[in-house]
Amino acid sequence: MATIILCCGVLAPEVMREVRFEEPGEGDGFRERGARELGDLWTLSLSAVPTRQELKELDQLAAKIFPTDPTPSLADIQAQPEVAYQGAPEFAPQREHLSEDLRVIVAAPAEGVDAALSAVVTRLMRADKLWVEVACVALPGPAGGSGTAGSAEPEAGASTAADASTAAKNFGIAELPLPEQWQLALYGQVRPVPLIRNDSGVAVVGSATVMQAPDPEAAVAELEEFTGEVIVDDHVLVRNLAEGKAQLPGVYGARLVPMLDAPGIAAVRATTPVEDTPAGLWSRLRGKKLIRGGQVDPETLVTGRALQAGGPRLAVTVDGVAHKRTLERVTFYRHLRDLQMVRP
Repeated sequence: MATIILCCGVLAPEVMREVRFEEPGEGDGFRERGARELGDLWTLSLSAVPTRQELKELDQLAAKIFPTDPTPSLADIQAQPEVAYQGAPEFAPQREHLSEDLRVIVAAPAEGVDAALSAVVTRLMRADKLWVEVACVALPGPAGGSGTAGSAEPEAGASTAADASTAAKNFGIAELPLPEQWQLALYGQVRPVPLIRNDSGVAVVGSATVMQAPDPEAAVAELEEFTGEVIVDDHVLVRNLAEGKAQLPGVYGARLVPMLDAPGIAAVRATTPVEDTPAGLWSRLRGKKLIRGGQVDPETLVTGRALQAGGPRLAVTVDGVAHKRTLERVTFYRHLRDLQMVRP
């Protein structure tokens, strides 16, 4: 068994000195489900959002452990006359051919763990190495901070997984104390989930938004509602033509999160911009009152396998990282392979 811990935005020595390598005992839940052995372990200190260059060591380790993949490639699957319907997520087909499993643990401050995890999963997806097991640990403390990020006791005001990481909430680790997160990541079992990606080849682990981009010709940026259409499978989630002064709440686009089971995507209509926005007479007089950003209409919830959006100026964000340019269309959909996620 091999494990590589990627410390993103924090230094590996500072994180690892807080980790206790204690194999699960009887009655703790892990042993009852058949806890894995730890085996060989590597650690790397990476930037807050790891680059492809930084992840080369992960590529090399995966190639060393599993140099030849005898299972059908993505190209082989796509070339089939009929691609099988994707139901419940499954274990990787390579699993039965592995002589040794490889687990990558992404450890990052809670406010940055979604972006870090997305970068790592994106790399595995593009390299077609999704047989690699993936776990994450949401550390308390600010991204890029010092050794306090590895402490089991968060400092006052530090971000926690419960309020800063959508991925941690999605995968059921947000409420776990830090020692339990580490025990799960190191010794817990894989429970596959659908992998959601966009047509730019970026994986979504926490959430993604499709909003209205600012008008590049406007002298002063103004609040604008969404103009365009968002469709989930055959359901129209958003169809809007912004006219006149923007309202709060209003129609500002859509937000999606990956599901733990089929069909894969859950999406809702956004009723405010992503960021907090000044609103009303109070803001004009005092500049203090804010409409909280990121609000959605839960009654518009719809699920599906794919989300398509179109409009003249789309601003697309995946796990807190904005696309480099404005788009006119974007598609999010379930990847052909599932994510081998370690979760409760």
